[in-house]
Amino acid sequence: MTRSFTVAQVLPALESGGVERAVLEISDALVRDGHSAIVVSAGGRLVAELARIGAEHITVDIGRKSLWSLRHLIRLRRLFRKVDIVHARSRFPAWLAWLAWKSMRAPKPRFVTTVHGLNSVSAYSAIMMHAERVIAVSETVREHIMRHYPRTPTDRIRVIPRSLDPLQFPRGYRAPADWRRAFDAQYPQAANQRLICLPGRGTRLKGHDDALRLLASLRAGGASVTLVLLGAEQAGRGDYLDELRREATRRGIAEQLVITPPRSDVRDVMSESAFVLQLSRKPEAFGRTVIEGLNLGVPVLGWAHGGVGELLGELYPQGAIRLGDEVALLKTAQHFLSHPPPPPEFDHYRLHQMQAATLAVYRELLDEAAQ
Repeated sequence: MTRSFTVAQVLPALESGGVERAVLEISDALVRDGHSAIVVSAGGRLVAELARIGAEHITVDIGRKSLWSLRHLIRLRRLFRKVDIVHARSRFPAWLAWLAWKSMRAPKPRFVTTVHGLNSVSAYSAIMMHAERVIAVSETVREHIMRHYPRTPTDRIRVIPRSLDPLQFPRGYRAPADWRRAFDAQYPQAANQRLICLPGRGTRLKGHDDALRLLASLRAGGASVTLVLLGAEQAGRGDYLDELRREATRRGIAEQLVITPPRSDVRDVMSESAFVLQLSRKPEAFGRTVIEGLNLGVPVLGWAHGGVGELLGELYPQGAIRLGDEVALLKTAQHFLSHPPPPPEFDHYRLHQMQAATLAVYRELLDEAAQ
């Protein structure tokens, strides 16, 4: 049985996003299992939550893509002397961590990466395949690795899908009436309307344009719906959001559009939605909002490629639409508004399963080192 151990996870920052959430989830699992969790990043709004978990945060700006960042190598080497596992979750921090790790004398910690995205194929991205174990967050990611980095030993790759906490997204949950009243008061354009929700950052890749065209077509067909771009309002995205608002005005749907900053009541918005959209034009590595919506019992409608296509094909093929087929998208959305196929119940893609599998990778490496 492996003794208690210390894991240092490295990533650019702790602001928001799926990678950051995974870091918190693994930190929580480590602490609850009697181990020590350290996170190295430039900091951010999630540092307070990390502290509540009982993990340690060390502030190092390891996400800044500059040769000046090489100055952090000495500090990283000093830190890595105190840990058993280094787990890199992003490319530039992985380069810094790997350079620090490679330059250490034995004994040194084991080195793990997680490939969270379908990154551009390059020598820069290849650093994620240099680890002793490479965690892929879906079969889609594993296939991407094997297709574009065929020299990666297959026995190093572990597929550990991203997951949901069923207590946070319980089957059949519906937002309380006072929540909806408060939401409508904040966003009057949502009052007396059915919601459709597209969660995601404020970036063109998330398919907001496709969602606006769908909204315009649904409204033209007489549907009383409001589109919620959940979490799209972010610092530095003002020009893009203004572009979306101008397009909504041009299409005559500005009064049926809600754009929110990241919110803590994602499940309430989802549960109040007729369906959840996942329209990323660039293939997603996984697509956590797919399983979150489906686990609530809310239909999910999305482009059938990448991790989203993988999940919809497995769990809810009724919502899988061929990429770019806007006619089929509209037809399916109209059907979902009137007679949505009930999403199935499923018992995988669970948070505890992802946490246990990740800690098992750590133990596997440490047991190898002890032999």
